Amino acid sequence: MKLIGTTFVCGLLWLGLITTMHGSLNLKWFAPKVTGKVGEGDKFRIGFLPVTCHLTCPVTDFINQQIEGQSSFEPVRFSGWPELKEAFLSGYTPATFILAPMAMALREQGVPIKVVYLGHRDGSAVMVHKDSKIYRMEDLRGKRIAVPNRYSNQRLLVFRALKQANMTIKDIEMVEMPPPDMPAALYSKAVDAISSGEPFMGQTELDGYGRVLWLTKDVWPNFISCVLAVHEDFIKNERPTVQRLVDGIASSGKWLDHTMDNRMDAAKFVAKNYYNQHPRLLEFVLSKPPDRVKYTNLALRKADFEEIEELAIEAGVIQKDVVFEDYTDASFVPDDALVKPAAYEGLKGGEVPPRK
Repeated sequence: MKLIGTTFVCGLLWLGLITTMHGSLNLKWFAPKVTGKVGEGDKFRIGFLPVTCHLTCPVTDFINQQIEGQSSFEPVRFSGWPELKEAFLSGYTPATFILAPMAMALREQGVPIKVVYLGHRDGSAVMVHKDSKIYRMEDLRGKRIAVPNRYSNQRLLVFRALKQANMTIKDIEMVEMPPPDMPAALYSKAVDAISSGEPFMGQTELDGYGRVLWLTKDVWPNFISCVLAVHEDFIKNERPTVQRLVDGIASSGKWLDHTMDNRMDAAKFVAKNYYNQHPRLLEFVLSKPPDRVKYTNLALRKADFEEIEELAIEAGVIQKDVVFEDYTDASFVPDDALVKPAAYEGLKGGEVPPRK
């Protein structure tokens, strides 16, 4: 009995340790909470994933450092959507790049989140194995398709494509999978098709085993996946800071779309300092073709979100009580015609300076 008791106590201690480590590392239990205020000289955190949908986050940080010697925010890279979402909910990040349907669902659940700007346009694809006989949506009948998660716009993209092909969700098998795992799954033919934000789709094409079934720009023009969202308290207490953030993202987007040289420079310094990826991958998806993903025309437009709402309701992601004016704050959106590219001259063939 004494041995059983000792084992039980040790088990409880071990469970407590694991729970505490999970809460600290993943749920940020012991991180500073959102107060809605930024102290003088302090940086606020912005959550992002190493995908092209979030590219303007590290680009803005890097350009700020090169022009002003420092950045006003700290970009925090996460490995997946659950961790990114929990960091925002815990108050660790008062601002974050997040899936549009996920932001809608959180707002519907009472989370004080507001979408203030877009992260990109387009920038997703549906890929199949190059040796497959899949050339149209109808060919996916009875096949397995991997999407990031139930809140992803890629999932809604598949719903939309099914409707256009007079098919239903029952005609395919949809599985959820972290985007970094998708290339290996397609290579091994564990799934028949994959869809997520870049650069993971481009990786399959670049490595020679993936084939584009379609780019979202060709089937859902001006596709939106990720948005920039902030905590309501942050807006209430730090409105000028939020405005500077949006203005910086806007000018960085204009800089990215201004010349191909800018995109190639961004591929180098983002890959090295932020994404921990080989620059050739970002170079590929930012140029093949050049409009595979775009970083201009990022204003919040009600019609764009209404289509997402309709599909999200049909997919069971949100209910019918979401209101565009409730989950967005378009007051920070600058006049796109007046936005100028960031005044950064690029690497000019030099070495990539390290992140400060």
